[in-house]
Amino acid sequence: MRLVILDNYDLASEWAAKYICNRIIQFKPGQDRYFTLGLPTGSTPLGCYKKLIEYHKNGDLSFKYVKTFNMDEYVGLPRNHPESYHSYMWNNFFKHIDIDPKNAHILDGNAADLQAECDAFEKKIKEAGGIDLFVGGIGPDGHIAFNEPGSSLVSRTRLKTLAMDTILANAKYFDGDLSKVPTMALTVGVGTVMDAREVMILITGAHKAFALYKAIEEGVNHMWTVSAFQQHPRTIFVCDEDATLELRVKTVKYFKGLMHVHNKLVDPLYSMKEG
Repeated sequence: MRLVILDNYDLASEWAAKYICNRIIQFKPGQDRYFTLGLPTGSTPLGCYKKLIEYHKNGDLSFKYVKTFNMDEYVGLPRNHPESYHSYMWNNFFKHIDIDPKNAHILDGNAADLQAECDAFEKKIKEAGGIDLFVGGIGPDGHIAFNEPGSSLVSRTRLKTLAMDTILANAKYFDGDLSKVPTMALTVGVGTVMDAREVMILITGAHKAFALYKAIEEGVNHMWTVSAFQQHPRTIFVCDEDATLELRVKTVKYFKGLMHVHNKLVDPLYSMKEG
């Protein structure tokens, strides 16, 4: 497990975007060899998406041979609703890059048979050869995707009732009106993400500090579903200084001491430009 600590949100977003960019380029995707990328929504990944768009527009990165699978989608919210995750992904990312729309997979929260939709999503991931890199964010209560506290750590894509903490956190996107916030969602499971060959989790802000502490310094616990990734062979937590406020000084110093190693993971493509 790696913990990459950057000074602030912008630097954390840039580091994460460089890492994704390098992973895609090193993979050398092509017509018969697609890179599969799991993607999150929410406020945390926005900075990362902006940087990836920038790399694409600069000619450094193409998504022509990339397939994406999003973590989740609200149930019952029209696809064209401004707060649906379909709208989020297209407005903030997909419409700015060269991805083929048929390769951008997002769960349909309005499907006639929601369980069949979830089963089909798992099948599509399997048919794509699995996820090469799954990028995720977490909630203040340590949930990843919509795997709320108490979710099974071997769960698969399914229908989930949202916790009140999640509804309250998402109310800001619905004019602060709790009655407008969806109470159910379709989400990949913890087990779905654990199956990815590599996982990168973005954690920024002081309000996520206790969750990062639970994820890094305490044991695996289904009440803090992000803690499951302690057991993944290739997990990278990318955070800013504010998110480390609950960690032991010893822990922070240890991982900061490894930054020269971590930065080699993103330097190959950009060292010539930034040097």
